[in-house]
Amino acid sequence: MKLQEVRAIVTGAANGLGRCFSLSLLEAGAQVAAGDVDGAGLRQLRTDAEGLPGLLTVAGLDITEEESIGRFFAQVAAELGGANVLINNAGVLRDGLLVTGVGNAARWLPAVQWRSVLEVNLTGQFLMARELAVRMIERGAAPGVIVNISSLARTGNAGQSSYSASKAGLDAAMRSWSLELAPHGIRVGSIAPGVIDTPILEGISGEALRKLQEGIPLGRIGRPEEVWLAVRFILECDFFTGRTIEIDGGAAMGA
Repeated sequence: MKLQEVRAIVTGAANGLGRCFSLSLLEAGAQVAAGDVDGAGLRQLRTDAEGLPGLLTVAGLDITEEESIGRFFAQVAAELGGANVLINNAGVLRDGLLVTGVGNAARWLPAVQWRSVLEVNLTGQFLMARELAVRMIERGAAPGVIVNISSLARTGNAGQSSYSASKAGLDAAMRSWSLELAPHGIRVGSIAPGVIDTPILEGISGEALRKLQEGIPLGRIGRPEEVWLAVRFILECDFFTGRTIEIDGGAAMGA
């Protein structure tokens, strides 16, 4: 698929990786529908995209609500003629140990916190992929591509059981979707970034960040544009489907 032919939905587009993907696609001449719950971030994205050759439309999007998804796709159909690419990027991170403390002071991870992460990171991605697939199949609009943004944490991290489970589940779903959707001309792939320089790192102390870097063989934190290169590869390589690309500076080798 040529980037100039892409009509992409990008979720979580207001900042971080989603913002980078959106601007990079627009710079390449693609059409982009940027969705997020962060209205201010979307307005800033629109401002920053001025002058780029691609076409941008933005709209509020809550991927956990089917009605919000329906409205968003209806706008994409009206303004872009429908999408042929979905970058499933939106996600949340709410760390917490399964159990903390000892004896009578022991406390557990609240179920509501567990469910809130899976609702966004797994169920929301499923709802978006399902909507794109059914609309493309109904229109006979192949080829298409779905790119799920997973995480190196999908193999498990202390304090991240909900996040790790959601990303592992997303990778498993990707493999199933790739088999199911291949006959319809829709490819599905996944990217598992390691530690990347996005706003999510702002809450991490300097010492903790230093320790994270020590676990990366290349000795540094990744840049959003380096993850974008993996997205671009999946979009442009028509023989790629059903696999996960790790962009982690080699960190998985030491896991």
